[in-house]
Amino acid sequence: MRSLGSCALCASLPVTGRRDRREGGGGRRVGYGALPEVGLGGRLLWLTPWPQRGTCTAARKGATVAPRQKTSVSFLRRPDLPNLAYKKLKGKSPGVIFIPGFISNMNGTKALAIEEFCKSLGHTYIRFDYSGVGNSDGNLQECTVGKWRKDVLSIIDDLAVGPQILVGSSLGGWLMLHAAISRPQKVVALIGIATAVDGLVMQFNQLPTEVKKEIEAKGVWTMPSKYSEEGVYHIQYSFIKEAEHHCLLHSPIPVACPVRLLHGMKDDIIPWQTSIQVADRLVSTDVDVILRKHSDHRMKEKADIQLLVYTIDDLIDKLST
Repeated sequence: MRSLGSCALCASLPVTGRRDRREGGGGRRVGYGALPEVGLGGRLLWLTPWPQRGTCTAARKGATVAPRQKTSVSFLRRPDLPNLAYKKLKGKSPGVIFIPGFISNMNGTKALAIEEFCKSLGHTYIRFDYSGVGNSDGNLQECTVGKWRKDVLSIIDDLAVGPQILVGSSLGGWLMLHAAISRPQKVVALIGIATAVDGLVMQFNQLPTEVKKEIEAKGVWTMPSKYSEEGVYHIQYSFIKEAEHHCLLHSPIPVACPVRLLHGMKDDIIPWQTSIQVADRLVSTDVDVILRKHSDHRMKEKADIQLLVYTIDDLIDKLST
């Protein structure tokens, strides 16, 4: 196992000694807890809180880590499409791309933590804002799942060089699967965080018939959400209808690369069973579902972030050997 360098994230965590995540050097992933079969060769890793393990030599020595340097915002210019704001670290392959959740920008806890981690490893990293979100151009009211899918593909095609690991949060997990389907030569591994495949469509379809008819008549779905500053999201009915064209769970998902699906069992937005469904639908035989018993939809607590960066590290190690 290679050294992970020095990073502020590692230095902030308690250290009890790192545990090797490989068994006998053969590359088979070792879980922490029981490993019942999920199907199609995948395994369900049911985790209690992730062990606190050291990952950074400087942290073990008590070294002071310099504050994280700010990465300047750049813009991907696209003819006839909104310009996309992004931040990129140059480094080694495979690169890592973070795909945010619904109406989330590139400055969230997970996006910044992954940047810090990739910087410590010396690997390329890209984070970006969808069109209509954050610093990117575009009108949010005109955005669709299909347009955000094109945003992800633009980042992969025009900014990323070489093989890439995609990390998708919530709706970003849905989009990362579409990207892997469309760019199988470039996307070499996936990590989903509370993967919301078909999520908004399923949530809409679960509404009573009379409520759905009312939303169709008004043209807007006022969806309650504790993650919105207003307490609700105003979602165009046309957004839901367009999203139906991108649903994946109705048939096998043609993604053959390694996939890791992290999910909190306290998630009250996207049930953890969704990740089990995704694992079952994926044609890949290298699929792990990792559940955290006390984590919620955002999975942004220290232990969640630690699990995330260890998962990234594990995949980089797997792809590099």
